[in-house]
Amino acid sequence: MKNVQFLRLLESTLVGYLGGYVFTLINFPLPWVLGALTFILLWQGLTKRQAYWPNPVKQGGFLILGIYFGLYFTTQTFLTIGPYVLPYIFMTCVLIFASILIATIVTKWIQVDKITSVFGSIPGGLSEMVLASEALNAKTSYVVIFQTVRLLTVLFTVPAMIMYFFSGGERQSTSIFGSEAIQFEGFGYLWYVIPIIVGVLVRNRIPAGIVVAPLAVTAAMNISPIDLATIPPFILLSAQVAVGIGLGKNISFEDLKLGGKYCVVYFGVSLAIITVSFGLGILLSALTTLDLATAILSIAPGGLIEMVLTASSVGGDPAVVSALQLIRILVIIIFVPSFLKWYFRKDVQREAA
Repeated sequence: MKNVQFLRLLESTLVGYLGGYVFTLINFPLPWVLGALTFILLWQGLTKRQAYWPNPVKQGGFLILGIYFGLYFTTQTFLTIGPYVLPYIFMTCVLIFASILIATIVTKWIQVDKITSVFGSIPGGLSEMVLASEALNAKTSYVVIFQTVRLLTVLFTVPAMIMYFFSGGERQSTSIFGSEAIQFEGFGYLWYVIPIIVGVLVRNRIPAGIVVAPLAVTAAMNISPIDLATIPPFILLSAQVAVGIGLGKNISFEDLKLGGKYCVVYFGVSLAIITVSFGLGILLSALTTLDLATAILSIAPGGLIEMVLTASSVGGDPAVVSALQLIRILVIIIFVPSFLKWYFRKDVQREAA
């Protein structure tokens, strides 16, 4: 049995790396994440085989990327984001209300109830939105599908647009072994045991804990006198492949087919929300000293990992993007489900009366 699992794990790994390598050859943005995701998705759909990718492997990828993002933080980073917090929270609230409005408007032309539509469109965590929607008797299967469509739309459009506009249309490919020689820095790597342990312990206790905790601990160590080792390029690329395979494994053609024509509608909804976020990013850049790429990626309704990796590719400030995206995630996950429950229960009671 263990031999079979090992072969399936090896099979999934090879498909993921192949996808990353092919996407690198064609200069696709975030090739090691999106390439692995796409090839695993296609491979499962075409071969009818389920990828084997244990959760600890995917979580290992998140831990490494969380540590990597933490290395961008300096004392100056915390001084920099201070003046941006309040205007950023305000614009995050505007984005949330715009998402609710757009998701509500489309229900006038399609046979999807408002509760399902809104929970399927909010740019928050998929699992949190599904759990919150269950309490209001929404069609959770549709929420999963629409959130999946939203995730795919963001992953494949935002990095590509940002890379195009802020890299002059040129993207640099990345070798599987990185462009720098691998240097072993000895005991410097032992410091990373601390953020790894903290990340594992709190992964289910705080939102996005598997990334947030190692990021925060590494950032704290990075601004201290501790001399941290650099992460070898191959390890970093492997972490991206691990995350990409984990994302692709959970998406199936069957789910997308179940959504049918509504998938096209919510693809349009996602594009509308992305457009609003780009406008808010431009406004944030105009009102503050943030550069345009950093401002747009900070407010963009995408995954933290993908937005930070994109920022590092186009000359944005990955530390600022990390910090502001974390604020957005916390606002959405902590406050939005409770607000939507209150809003829709009040709406249902008003209609009943």
